[in-house]
Amino acid sequence: MPGAWIVGLCVVVTVGVLAFSSGGSVSAQAQAAGSQAAVEKTFPHSNKCKRCHERVYEEWETSPLAKSIHSPVFRTALDAYLKSPGGKDQALCFRCHAPHVREFPDQAQLFVDQVKGGDPSLDGVACSQCHLIKQVDRAKHPPEPKYEVGGKTLYGPYKDFVQNLAHQSMESSLFQKSDLCLNCHQSVPSAANLGKANDLLGNWDQSRAVKSGKECQTCHMPQQVGESANGEKKRTVANHSFPGRLGKLRQEAAKLDVRTKVEGDKTTVTVKVQSLVPHNLPATHPAWAALVLNLDIKGKNLKTVFSDKRVYGRTYLDAQGQPTIFDFEAVKVADDTVLKPEEMRDETFTFTTPKDTKTFDVEVGLNYAPLTGPPTFLQRVEAESSQGSQDPVFQPIEIVKWTGNVPVSK
Repeated sequence: MPGAWIVGLCVVVTVGVLAFSSGGSVSAQAQAAGSQAAVEKTFPHSNKCKRCHERVYEEWETSPLAKSIHSPVFRTALDAYLKSPGGKDQALCFRCHAPHVREFPDQAQLFVDQVKGGDPSLDGVACSQCHLIKQVDRAKHPPEPKYEVGGKTLYGPYKDFVQNLAHQSMESSLFQKSDLCLNCHQSVPSAANLGKANDLLGNWDQSRAVKSGKECQTCHMPQQVGESANGEKKRTVANHSFPGRLGKLRQEAAKLDVRTKVEGDKTTVTVKVQSLVPHNLPATHPAWAALVLNLDIKGKNLKTVFSDKRVYGRTYLDAQGQPTIFDFEAVKVADDTVLKPEEMRDETFTFTTPKDTKTFDVEVGLNYAPLTGPPTFLQRVEAESSQGSQDPVFQPIEIVKWTGNVPVSK
């Protein structure tokens, strides 16, 4: 026993010396680890869910939700917010990007430090951040989730769930309703002063799609046949890759009707842009998300003789009246051209009829625009990304394209 006591004393002294010599970093690291353990005790990490729900995990891993606190754009924007005069609420951005911060407001610094470290081990939006929601308070704006904490019950849409030793399961109709998504996808908290101009979805609940019985999950969690848990009997389940801007679902977001009229030296191209979605388009971040309608006219030898475009998005102004992409700086909307739910927009382009050619080509494309913003912001995002300038956020993403060959009237 005395020998064991001496060994214990040596360990204590050694740890104390290490903590002192490193400026208390060991103690800080231990405290951070303890804080993370406390968070993950309430909201188990998705890696634990993977053991039994491999199919779901692999789908989620490819989704935008899996990158909610990992993306270079979020990391750069969070840093800009925290350095801004109004950036005192450290938890603000995480209420959507890691919503379980609501249950741990005193641990907001942990979430910030994880993101700043560049490779957070905490989950952002993963399994437990959704499946621990037992109800949503629609009376608040944005609607607020109420979590089941302190127990082992997870909620989902299935009646015929399989009993298991990992957790209890309970069916909830909430998981088949759009209410589940509204906490994060209806508005941005830091732009709340803008009211309806901060609305991401528009009058989605008045759309034809919703009135016909469709919910967010209909498109963004499409049904498929597979296992919910490993080895389980195959049945109808929900896809967890959350298609939208990424994935083939975007090709169903809009359609184009193009008409060309040649009148001597003047040609007019009329484009009808029809949104096919029951929410605003675009419906992601209100400040830097935009769609671009590009028109290119190619004459002899396929040389471009005319180009024009229309942009669908929002332009915000800060307190000094300057354009800003940051919602936390926005005090006014200067321009709002967002396509409203299921809206059709007519666009007219007029140009000089191409000469020295019997025909000319008309190319019309509707794309998600690349990330925009101040050069310093874009440079920081590029530097933070492992893909540099090849990061997908810097590339246009095609929604729909139309091409046609038009004869020149004599």
